[in-house]
Amino acid sequence: MQKKHMYKYKRLGLNIAYYRKVNNLSQEKLAEMINISRTHMSRIETADCAVSLDVIFDICDTLEISPNQLFEFR
Repeated sequence: MQKKHMYKYKRLGLNIAYYRKVNNLSQEKLAEMINISRTHMSRIETADCAVSLDVIFDICDTLEISPNQLFEFR
């Protein structure tokens, strides 16, 4: 992950956490639903690692949101 994109990863992680909480899901439950570890889910939400589009799409499908919603940086 490039430092120049860190702000975007942080906003993405915050948006994932927001929509996860709206759906009353824990990190552990969402991670289980998309077949990743809870640690990986935590690292995505805290911008501690890059995230693949496959995982983004799985998150969106599970949370029933569009990828656009995750990339709306308010």
